[in-house]
Order: sequence, then C-alpha cells, then structure tokens
Amino acid sequence: MRFITNRRLPESSSVHHDAGGPLQAWRKAMETTCFSGFAELREVFRSVDKVGALRVFNIAGNKYCLITFLNFDRQLCYIKQILTHTKYGKGARCRW
Repeated sequence: MRFITNRRLPESSSVHHDAGGPLQAWRKAMETTCFSGFAELREVFRSVDKVGALRVFNIAGNKYCLITFLNFDRQLCYIKQILTHTKYGKGARCRW
C-alpha cells in the first residue's frame, strides 16, 4: 500500500509518545503488503473493523484508533484521523 498523506503519523507520535512505535510497525506492515481486500487485511490485522467505507485499526493494545480509507484496487491508504480509544468511543468519529 502507498500512503496519500504522511504527516498524521509523525504529528500523532509527537502528541502521543507511546503510539510512535506501534504506528511505525503498522505503517511498515501496510507498506510491505499488498492486500486484495478486507479479508486479507483482517488476516494480518485481526482487530481491524469496517465502519462504513472506513477501516479502523486498534493501535497500541487498543489505546488508539487509527481511522483510514483504503482503496484496495489502487493500493492506496489515506489516514483520516488518529484518536485515543476514549475519544473514539465518545463520538469523535461523527466528524468523518
């Protein structure tokens, strides 16, 4: 997968210091794997969920939610938002 935007990962790592390592590991796995669809994605990332057209990944032991839009045909990943699990649960996701 190729990333459309790269700035959200470093921005989030500077705010949430404990997310840096897990986010980089997630990114490396995404960059080095070609996923044909959600089923293959779920084989690698067991905690990923479908929320409409978005895919939500649990990061750092479910401490953070990484909200993405994935285009499997074009192998593109757009990172929409990174939230703490608490903010995600309180409805911050309504802004997408």
